[in-house]
Amino acid sequence: MLFILGVVVVAVGLLVSIALHEWGHYYPAKKFGVYISQFMIGFGPTLFSRRKGDTEYGIKAIPLGGYVAMAGMYAPTRPDQKTETSTTGFFDQVVGDSAVPEGATEVDIDTRSFYRLPLHRRIIIMLGGPVMNLFIAIVLYAVVLMGFGVPSLSVTVGSVSECVVPATESRSECLPDDPAAPGAAAGMLPGDRILSVAGEDIDEWFRLTEIIRTSPGRPVDVVVDRGGDAVQLSVTPLLSERYAFDESGEILVDEAGNPVVEYVGFVGIGSSLENQRQSVTTVLPAVWDNVVGVVRVIVTLPQRLVDVAQAAFGPEERDPNGPLSVVGVGRIAGEIASVESLAVRDRVASLVGIVASLNVALFVFNLVPLLPLDGGHVAVGLYEGAKRRLYRALGKQDPGPVNASSLIPVTLVVVAILGGMSLLLMYADIVNPIRLFS
Repeated sequence: MLFILGVVVVAVGLLVSIALHEWGHYYPAKKFGVYISQFMIGFGPTLFSRRKGDTEYGIKAIPLGGYVAMAGMYAPTRPDQKTETSTTGFFDQVVGDSAVPEGATEVDIDTRSFYRLPLHRRIIIMLGGPVMNLFIAIVLYAVVLMGFGVPSLSVTVGSVSECVVPATESRSECLPDDPAAPGAAAGMLPGDRILSVAGEDIDEWFRLTEIIRTSPGRPVDVVVDRGGDAVQLSVTPLLSERYAFDESGEILVDEAGNPVVEYVGFVGIGSSLENQRQSVTTVLPAVWDNVVGVVRVIVTLPQRLVDVAQAAFGPEERDPNGPLSVVGVGRIAGEIASVESLAVRDRVASLVGIVASLNVALFVFNLVPLLPLDGGHVAVGLYEGAKRRLYRALGKQDPGPVNASSLIPVTLVVVAILGGMSLLLMYADIVNPIRLFS
């Protein structure tokens, strides 16, 4: 049941995100007076609909998208050609939608056509959907980072080593001649919360380790909170050899390729991970990192799809950072929801994070400058604007709107490629899924 609940939560989150994406197109289009015949969530047969004014609002049977049907998204190719409605949806956008209510005149539809708007208004309408996904992602990231927090090193002791093992040895057990770890010798226990070290109040683990590393052989006063009581201890860091690390956390090597060893103070205690709420300043950088990650996936998509195909039809393992279909996302959501070793708040935070990441993916993907994506319409509009400015500069007659419908054959190729990619990913997510906990 928990697996199914996780899938349902992410599915509902995705559906709401798609609906808000389409509302991002609908609202400015309505404000700018564009004739909108339909606002639909889903594809296929209509399950429910209701007409209000010019627009029919409804839900369709296949909840894998949505669309807003607007008049004249593609400019007529001939003066006598009837203005048609096309949509912002992935599939309907290609073939158009002829749903026009009774009583509407062709003149009314044509005068309220999308292509007749100034360029900046058309761009606002088409960017409204992706921008809405970006806004949703920012809000959800804020909920996760500022509300739930993220696992971080705390000032609570999570582990206490019994002895000191040289960094150059890989064993974990203690030998009789190993020196006792200073932390254990001083009486430190797991669960102790560090209040101060050497008279300095401590609020982050890295400051604690910095003091210890620079104090080998010198007694250091440590005050810990143990069960509500302040307990004063004295610990003498032992001079110990440890691998040196760079700023990115990688072990430094010398010119001969050998790991660099440094001698620092060592106590033998480890931090306990705790969810720590982040400041508002961490939200936008986190969203940006996700955007960069999605862009990197899209740029390397051909090679990644080859890897997915090899994993789907061969013995190779799936790349855990590779692309996923909705099936794969659902499986991961179900796994997270059903892992009993995770606290409920951690599972909820992870599911919210998945929906946030999906919105980042929708934002970036829809900005790709290819029809039928929103970025394709923006690219056509920018080309039209540049062409008109060039003609004016040369003293030529206004060339009129760009005939974007001539790109429909290319659009159909794009749709076929993306459809094939989706089927491949769905198949791979069924026969060789990415698993987080096994």
